[in-house]
Amino acid sequence: MPKSSRHPSKLSIVGAGAVGTSLAYASLIRASADVVALYDIASKKVDAEVKDLAHGTQFTSSTIIGGDDIGVVKDSSVVVITAGAKQKPGQTRLELAATNAKILEQMMPQLLKQAPQALYVLVTNPCDVLTVVAQKISGLPTAQVFSTGTMLDTSRLRYLIAQKTKVAQRNVHATIVGEHGDSEFPVWSSANISGVPIRDWKHAGKRVFNDEVLADLAHEAAHAAYEVIEGKGATNYAIGLAGARLVEALLSPVRTALPLSSVLQGFYGINDVALSLPTLVSSSGIERVLEIPMDPAEVSSLHSSAEQLRTSLATLGY
Repeated sequence: MPKSSRHPSKLSIVGAGAVGTSLAYASLIRASADVVALYDIASKKVDAEVKDLAHGTQFTSSTIIGGDDIGVVKDSSVVVITAGAKQKPGQTRLELAATNAKILEQMMPQLLKQAPQALYVLVTNPCDVLTVVAQKISGLPTAQVFSTGTMLDTSRLRYLIAQKTKVAQRNVHATIVGEHGDSEFPVWSSANISGVPIRDWKHAGKRVFNDEVLADLAHEAAHAAYEVIEGKGATNYAIGLAGARLVEALLSPVRTALPLSSVLQGFYGINDVALSLPTLVSSSGIERVLEIPMDPAEVSSLHSSAEQLRTSLATLGY
């Protein structure tokens, strides 16, 4: 796997919870970076996680370090932030956003002292709102601060379509855009399976995807996390794999298109909010956000998603 010539190949993960440790594990197995560093203020927890991971490094080409000293993130190539409060029963997403924004306000300046050149990736939810917060706190270019956005949601959607059609997932081309949350939506107008528009896909001479089927798929992809959380308490493996793949793209000189959330200026008439669109990334960070073709209804949905995020940001004072 190509390594970046921009700086040493080091991934630092902030937060040793279910998501952070799953990302560390996936990154070790995939050799996403030469060095994986895990940081958390919970000393016993992070030390135990690092030891457990380190005991398996005979079988990996990457190494693991970590602890409760923020110095472990020094000179990182990529810093992925998974730390933050979890949504409590009865707590609104806005209340969660306020709590995690305060955590970021304390954390970002400390991280920047250790790794000013790093690319910063937000996984902590609500990731779109926190991407704006992190970018404003850090003062870094928008190309250097972004979130995984709808990368996982898109993977969920492609999995569902592949299951329904019995076609390899790599041949499914469909993308979820907008907020990583309830207002996200698939861009059906350009979705296709091996070049065949999804609405034209047939089985036994009959179209498979009518409006009702597409609506059910969109709903299932957007709400898949709730079912997993109800069953096991958290979603962690899939986002760990998605994060590892993103890190690989960010350590490569080759540009990769992924649906990521970054602060937009002038895309589809949207400014100063972060939401997901297909985005070209490399070791330089975000190189370009792509304006993909959308029908009028999809553009309207994108604006609605942006307005929901704008309202949340205004309430938080951003």
